[in-house]
Amino acid sequence: MTSDSDIIRRIRQGDKQEFEKLFRSSYVSLVRYAKTILRDHDTAEEIVQELFFRLWQDRQNLTIESSLNGYLYRSVHNRALHYIEHQQVVSRHAGEMTARAEVVSEPVTEAIYYSELQARVARVLERLPERCRMIFRMSRFEGLKYNEIANKLTVSLKTVEADMGKALREFKKALAE
Repeated sequence: MTSDSDIIRRIRQGDKQEFEKLFRSSYVSLVRYAKTILRDHDTAEEIVQELFFRLWQDRQNLTIESSLNGYLYRSVHNRALHYIEHQQVVSRHAGEMTARAEVVSEPVTEAIYYSELQARVARVLERLPERCRMIFRMSRFEGLKYNEIANKLTVSLKTVEADMGKALREFKKALAE
C-alpha cells in the first residue's frame, strides 16, 4: 500500500496514473459529501471536479500537512461553503437590483401616466369653444380668480362661471372614459 506522502510526491512529479488513481478512488465519496452540504448533485460534481483540476494544475506547489483524504474532504467542505456564501451574495445583490428597478420604474410609470393625462387635457381643450378654453386656461394655468378673468375679457362674472362649468363638465366626461 502506498503512503500519502508517496502519492503526493508522485503527483507533484506529474505522475498522471497516480493522479487518476486518486481521482477514481475518491471522486464518488467526495461528490456525496459535497452533496450533503449543497443539496445539489450537479454543483457537488462541479466542486469536486474543480478541486481535482486545481490540484493537478498546482501540483508542483502541493503541500499537505495532514492526511491526503482529510485534505480532500476539508477542501470540498471549504469550497462548498464558499459556493453557498457566493450564492447568498448573488441572491442578495439580485434582490437589491430588483428593489432598485422597482424604485426607478415607479417614477417612469408616473411620468407615463402624467404625459397621457397631459395629452387628454390638450385634446379636451382643443374641443372647447375659444372663449371657454381661454377662461379655463386663465383660471387653471394662470391662477386667476373668476372676477379677474371677467375684467380681463370684459365679460360678466356669470359668463365666466358658465364657461368654467362647461369646461369642467367636458373634462369630467373625458377623464371618466
